Amino acid sequence: MVGHLLGIDVGTSACKAIVMTEDGRVLGTGSADYPLIQPEPTWAEQDPEAWWQGCGLAVRRALAAAGCAGPDISGVGLTGQMHGAVLLDAADAVIRPALIWCDQRSAPQAAAFEAKIGRGRLIALAANPALPNFTATKLLWVRENEPGNYARIRRVLLPKDYIRLRLTGVAAAEVSDASGTLAFDVAGRRWSREMCDLLEVPPEWWPPVSESPEVTARVSAAGAAATGLLPGTRVVGGAGDQAAAAVGNGIAAPGLVSITIGTSGVVFAATDAVVMDPRGRLHTFCHAVPGGWHVMGVTQAAGGSLQWWRNEFAAAERAVAAATGQDPYEILCTEAEAVPAGSMGLIFLPYLMGERTPHTDPLARGVFFGITARHGRAHFARAILEGVSQSLRDCLELIGDLGCPAHELRMTGGGSRSPLWRQIQADVFARPVRAMRGSEGPAVGAAILAAVGTGAYGTVPEACQTLVHPGDEVRPGPDAVAAYIEQGEIYRALYPALTTVFATAGGT
Repeated sequence: MVGHLLGIDVGTSACKAIVMTEDGRVLGTGSADYPLIQPEPTWAEQDPEAWWQGCGLAVRRALAAAGCAGPDISGVGLTGQMHGAVLLDAADAVIRPALIWCDQRSAPQAAAFEAKIGRGRLIALAANPALPNFTATKLLWVRENEPGNYARIRRVLLPKDYIRLRLTGVAAAEVSDASGTLAFDVAGRRWSREMCDLLEVPPEWWPPVSESPEVTARVSAAGAAATGLLPGTRVVGGAGDQAAAAVGNGIAAPGLVSITIGTSGVVFAATDAVVMDPRGRLHTFCHAVPGGWHVMGVTQAAGGSLQWWRNEFAAAERAVAAATGQDPYEILCTEAEAVPAGSMGLIFLPYLMGERTPHTDPLARGVFFGITARHGRAHFARAILEGVSQSLRDCLELIGDLGCPAHELRMTGGGSRSPLWRQIQADVFARPVRAMRGSEGPAVGAAILAAVGTGAYGTVPEACQTLVHPGDEVRPGPDAVAAYIEQGEIYRALYPALTTVFATAGGT
């Protein structure tokens, strides 16, 4: 009899943990927040020790909420934010705060490296162009700007894999997360010696790599003391947050597409072969399904755009929420719901942290366009929901252009909890979407991978078929679809019109 499974998600704002039964019931959840450090406008760092402390709290809280203890857990799956650079010295001590996925400081190094090697060759070798989001370009920045720190590096880990190191004492990676480093041969599912040579990064810095459901290590005595787990508990490879979320949403075969709104926004399509955009506008990574791949479009600031609006301009809504116990996001969406589709001509470009798909432009900046005296705060809130949805539509259309089928769209992430945002997406996409139950997608996916690794299921698709059940369908409204087609034409004309301005002023 297989015991319960634990999924751990090292997110951007918090570490989350879930306890799940082998038949897919979530028994308890726990979380612990930690800060984002932004020394400069486009920089983003976090302290890996804060992740580890958050992990210990989240796991203990999840166990308590589930009414179980360490011996009840038979397997652990890890997931988390991708692309982060955790730099360790010879004693596996952290050298500096981790540069995380949304950090844009390495844009000059990424551009120079791509100019030297050529985008076509990079895509042929690593299936992706050089972007400042990727782990390897962050290493180039450290080498140029912090040579003392660079000289101390002996190991580079991704965020979830740092948690594995602390939990088990073993340094390991898996294929889905490694795909986002720029040092990985995505087609061959192994570290690329040629890319390491081009980057001039020692290949031994990268840890051994496995498939996502494979058991990579067991919980150590120190890991058990910090989390309440039992020493010896099996820990599988896990997956990067987007691949894990896809597993949690059942995206394990071609034709299924997930649309996730977290801090970033992601459109994710499973493929059974390596599919690459020759222009590098989409990412091509290994899937958490052994022998599978996926293509992925990313909006840098999706839920992050609404979070920014809440934090900076929604003091009244936050005050009402504090007094009534409501969620401030629900209040913002209720206000936005009173605004007609199209926000009366107000359009938002969600480029608060630059943009990845389809522009791959770290210098792009957020824009409100079409402001008139008739627009109030509710219009701005709705325009954010619509602008993010238009950006996700760009991703979806590019995936379709590559010939990837999209028979069913499944929505997940914090943004999917809003009925208004679900409807806006259906209207902007002009096609039905299904909202997934629950919002712990990555952690659920990690737990499913643990279920496969511990033998409860034979394969990831088999587990998804049994455990994942899509929610109700949201259908588009004809009038709103027409409004968003008109809005979309202006939305897509704005970035080309502003490219020169972004290039000259985007770094400020």
